[in-house]
Amino acid sequence: MKKETEPTLHSIEDYDTLKGDKKKVVWIVILVGLLLGAVLAGAKIYYGNVSDSLPTGDSIAKVPLK
Repeated sequence: MKKETEPTLHSIEDYDTLKGDKKKVVWIVILVGLLLGAVLAGAKIYYGNVSDSLPTGDSIAKVPLK
């Protein structure tokens, strides 16, 4: 049985230059991450100021243990 090890930088053939489908996948992942980040940042800016919150003055002094 052959022992499988994790790839190293020396054993990866296309480490320096990605080509073909791998390059497309990398760019898609980067673009989706940027797009998702932009959407979440926009939502935080748009919905970030909540004006209908209810103030609470009670604090929990002791939490009962069971």
